Amino acid sequence: MEEEPQEEFFYCKGAATQVLKLGSFDCRPQNESRTSSKVLFLIIPGNPGIVCYYKLFMQILYKILIPKYPIWAISHAGHCIPPEDMEMMEDTELADVFGLNGQIEHKLDFLRKKVPKDTKLVLIGHSIGCHMILEMMKQEPELQVLKAILLFPTIERMAESPQGKVLTPILRNLRFLVYVPIYFLSFLPGSVKASLVRWALQSLQPLDEATVSASLNLFSVDCAANAMYMGSQEMLQVVQRDDSTIKQFLDKLIFYYGSNDHWCPVAYYEDMKKSFPEGTILLCQKGIRHAFVLDANVEIAQLVIEWLKTDLANL
Repeated sequence: MEEEPQEEFFYCKGAATQVLKLGSFDCRPQNESRTSSKVLFLIIPGNPGIVCYYKLFMQILYKILIPKYPIWAISHAGHCIPPEDMEMMEDTELADVFGLNGQIEHKLDFLRKKVPKDTKLVLIGHSIGCHMILEMMKQEPELQVLKAILLFPTIERMAESPQGKVLTPILRNLRFLVYVPIYFLSFLPGSVKASLVRWALQSLQPLDEATVSASLNLFSVDCAANAMYMGSQEMLQVVQRDDSTIKQFLDKLIFYYGSNDHWCPVAYYEDMKKSFPEGTILLCQKGIRHAFVLDANVEIAQLVIEWLKTDLANL
């Protein structure tokens, strides 16, 4: 049976935030020197930024690492339903914490306050989480990033992508209409909501219960509204690829593109390869979908460990 992550809710930049944690900084084997490097694997999710979607991925990574390094995953601000004794917002420390730039500052604030400064970071970004990681490295170049793994990266031309062309008008102009049915669905009993999720995801066999639990957050108007608001900003702001930041940190970056990804088509991968022929820019040969956490956690976890083998061995 896989080890269960520790779940924590707290306010970060004034917004309700959920973190899943496997392992601590004192989890190194007894025969390993306590003066050796502290390393933290930190997962920055896509949108919606619901960490329970990444639970199985975390567990598989942790098991492969035996468990030598802690693996944490942080939600996006306001994307997870907080406990009953906790409001979605504590204060207005950051006026637009639910927006794209606010979410980036939210992650940097988490690192400043919750992670020891001398910690080496393995940052794993998924989808828009990849854009956030590049921005985090740009804004705080002193972060001790050992490696940044960018999975199915939405870092450019989001509104021009096949999926972006469909969703941009909805996210920018019609998202408020979606709140009405979500509001009424939110009153359904939890068991009925779970049944609806299982029906919607019936093509996934076996269906992981963590995926069902994560999806229940989308029946909250607040969570859905925050996710869609952030999505609307993604379409407006993620336009031009940040080549200067990529060039600055190229030796620390691993890009993994999908071969049939409607958010970042193969043409984006080919452009990256032409611009950075010396970079580690890979194209999936396994047919894995953009939302890999639904059915390809094992495959992606194994790839991540393979990519990091040399870096971890040199610590």
